[in-house]
Amino acid sequence: MGYKDYIGTRGNTEAKIGNCSIFSLILLLCGMHAAFAQQTASFPEYNENPFIVNPAYAGMGWGAQATLAHSGFVDNSFEGSAENSSLSFHLPLSQGKMGLGAAAIRDKIGVTTNTRFYIAYSYKIFFDLKRDRPSWQIYHQNVLSFGLTAGVHQLRDNLLELGIADDPLFAENIHASIPTVGVGLLYNNADFYIGVSAPNVLGDKLASRNDLQLSNPVYAYAGYRFYLNEYKENIILKPNLLLKREKGAPLQLDLNLAASFQNKFEIGAGYRSNSAVNFLAGIQLFRQLRILYHYNLGAKNALLGNTHGILLSYNFNNN
Repeated sequence: MGYKDYIGTRGNTEAKIGNCSIFSLILLLCGMHAAFAQQTASFPEYNENPFIVNPAYAGMGWGAQATLAHSGFVDNSFEGSAENSSLSFHLPLSQGKMGLGAAAIRDKIGVTTNTRFYIAYSYKIFFDLKRDRPSWQIYHQNVLSFGLTAGVHQLRDNLLELGIADDPLFAENIHASIPTVGVGLLYNNADFYIGVSAPNVLGDKLASRNDLQLSNPVYAYAGYRFYLNEYKENIILKPNLLLKREKGAPLQLDLNLAASFQNKFEIGAGYRSNSAVNFLAGIQLFRQLRILYHYNLGAKNALLGNTHGILLSYNFNNN
């Protein structure tokens, strides 16, 4: 799901580099810390599948929804370039007052693979902002949703594949399991939404190894919906932004604008603070199946190149 701004880092070394790929060499030179550090993936399709970054979105819809996404670097690709895959499912319960979901996410870059599994639960409060509304009058629901996740993070760092000899820091592969707990909050109505989430509030406290430094990213995002025709809602403009704060990494800002036509076609573009431009195009098929393509154009001197991605989303409710 978008390029992964993970960099595995190790202590200073003067050891010879054997038969490692160019990409692995770049990873080694990009940063030096005393212990292993990890940064999380970016999700360019977060606005099309908010559940992947915020458990409070679980069950926010008319029915069950399954989403499959994959992205990888293919322009000027080389061995070890990043790729990301995810599968998620969530559904409403108790007349929409609760939600339940699960997801599996896999990120791979160089010799490092991160795999996360979690289940999610959400509880929603519905309320009306207008006082003294007649009982017969239809109103747009305002929803405040609270989300919670529990899962496990599997880390595999195959350092022996780098071929670095005579350095104890690279003398063994790293395999670790880290229990995770995440939280999220979301407010949504017909015109706008705002949310915040932290997918791993425990960090590395319960990790199976004591030499890990696992960060806890925090996401904040918001969006607005402009209906160009108030009565038909044929064209909707959807500006949105995402902020990601993570220790050891610069603040990431995504600014995007998408346009939906009769809820069947969608196009959009955006800018990411690391000098990347995003493009997307989507189509709704058979009322239930949605296909979205996104393209990330990196800066001219970007090491990792550009990435293509695709998202398939199926809604089990035919409304």
